[in-house]
Amino acid sequence: MSITRRTALRAAAALPAAGLIASPRIARAAEFDWKYGHNLPVTHPLHIRAQEAVERIARETNGRVDIKIFPNNQLGGDTDMLSQVRSGGITFFTPSALVIATLVPVAAINAVGFVFSDYGQVWKAMDGGVGAAVRQAISRVNLFAFEKMWDNGFRQMTTSGRAITDATGMDGLKIRVPVSPLSISMFRGLGAAPASLQFSEVYSALQTRIVDAQENPLPIIQVAKLYEVQKSCALSNHIWDGYWFIANGRSWRGLPADLQRVVSNAINEAGLKQRDDIAGLNATVQTDLESKGLSFNRTNPESFRARLRDSGFYGEWKTRFGEEAWGLLEGAVGRLA
Repeated sequence: MSITRRTALRAAAALPAAGLIASPRIARAAEFDWKYGHNLPVTHPLHIRAQEAVERIARETNGRVDIKIFPNNQLGGDTDMLSQVRSGGITFFTPSALVIATLVPVAAINAVGFVFSDYGQVWKAMDGGVGAAVRQAISRVNLFAFEKMWDNGFRQMTTSGRAITDATGMDGLKIRVPVSPLSISMFRGLGAAPASLQFSEVYSALQTRIVDAQENPLPIIQVAKLYEVQKSCALSNHIWDGYWFIANGRSWRGLPADLQRVVSNAINEAGLKQRDDIAGLNATVQTDLESKGLSFNRTNPESFRARLRDSGFYGEWKTRFGEEAWGLLEGAVGRLA
């Protein structure tokens, strides 16, 4: 078949239009392209629920807000990421209360030793007056804290040697604690020798016997495989700790109100689901850890409280946190000092 010059030109002219119709749609770049860092493995409920939240945010904002997650200390240790979220190097971070307390001291009030008897008291305090007071303090350092705190669980003590059953087992014990003045004060008050180390250093410090013990919630002990370098676990419930989901203040204020609502709803609702995850995980994790060789024992909480009262720990921290904050705490859990 012969093709005239005019036919060929018409065909050539039609090609670009046809190509445009057939080509895939080019995705629009996000208006808010943000980073979120945390210190946990991708198997932890915090990461899983956070991933669900960022996917929901992208969907409900039609791609205007895109949040990329960097788990497992990829962006540095806790202290590094806290500095980065303040400067705007990253937009979101989930520090434990003990970590953010290095910047906002009152944030550590939930970590006063042997305060909460159960989760009912925890959420009464942290979803109520205590949490509101802490969020207000966080806002004064150019950070924004979301309403619902995420669960890190009750902390338990593990050792490479003898089991801890009461306060006498703390005498001279070299134990890793977070970089937290409150934790250092509490373990010194109990008679131990605390050493502050970043979480990323815990496994190697236990493996090389720089320290002989550590304290963390059971799910953290599990996912970080600390059972490989520890022998026994004392179910002390000595501290309840949680994660504040925080944002850089300037970035948050620059987000339009309608998008703030979407992000807040997604993150707070994911936090509530993560609380349920931790509750379910705690019900099974002890059995799993026992199967991996970690032995468990109960403790006598009152012996620890008595030693903390006698050492002046409660009185000191009542003064340091102030009458107002301490009163809010005692309003949720009863008299302490």
